[in-house]
Amino acid sequence: MSYPSASPSSSHPSSAYPAPAPSSRGTAGSSGSGRRAGRSARPRFGFGLVGPRRDRHAVPLDQLGALTLPVGDDGLVIGVDAESRPAVLGINRPTPYEVTLIGGLWTAQVIALRAAATGARIAVETGRAQAWTALAQAAGGGQPCITLHDVGRVPPQGASAGSPVVVVRDCGMRPPRGRVVSGPWQSVVTLLPYLSPVAPRLLEKSSLVGVQRVSPDEATQIGRIMGLPRGESEALSTLADGVTLWCTPSDRQFVMTQATDAETGLLGSARRMD
Repeated sequence: MSYPSASPSSSHPSSAYPAPAPSSRGTAGSSGSGRRAGRSARPRFGFGLVGPRRDRHAVPLDQLGALTLPVGDDGLVIGVDAESRPAVLGINRPTPYEVTLIGGLWTAQVIALRAAATGARIAVETGRAQAWTALAQAAGGGQPCITLHDVGRVPPQGASAGSPVVVVRDCGMRPPRGRVVSGPWQSVVTLLPYLSPVAPRLLEKSSLVGVQRVSPDEATQIGRIMGLPRGESEALSTLADGVTLWCTPSDRQFVMTQATDAETGLLGSARRMD
């Protein structure tokens, strides 16, 4: 901003500023109304114009419900439920959080990509790095938000509230015990392609379990381990691609994961087998 320079014609103060209002102080017969009028006539330098005066907004108590917003849990959206409502997975937590997914690589990669979008750093422990390379290169706009590590070689991640971490373990049917475990602000997602001998141990210690389409025999075993009703355990052998039953000891929900255009271009369409 430039300021106007003084010119010879405007060097006198009376030409640069308006003449002050005549003061009524000490004048016989002056009144309070005259003093108020004098003050209101003075310019309000630096304060601008007085804005319009409006009544305050008020809502009757019985109408407050109309102002509510449909805000649910925070986290990453992993799909929609049977009523087409967003299903949210709160994976960044101040407490240890273990997730076991018996399903396909496609769903695990969508979870990793969306977790990275929330600001988490993703460490992938895998024996098939070629299946994750394109995702790791595309995520983060060139920033190394998804790193790949050989099985058993994940270094300490230094997770914190400002830099949460998700460790994705893609180590086959019999994943070894990991060097990096869940902790505050560091969740672990273990991917199992099928029900394996180590699956019961993983399912029992997990905070959340996801199950995609499995064989009828596997569905029976999973239903017994997780305490599922008969109808839900039988449905596990007929699930469509992209559908996952997410369950905890006290809650269950079928979720359809729908890829965005960018995710489809990078990962392809939803599939159970790779």
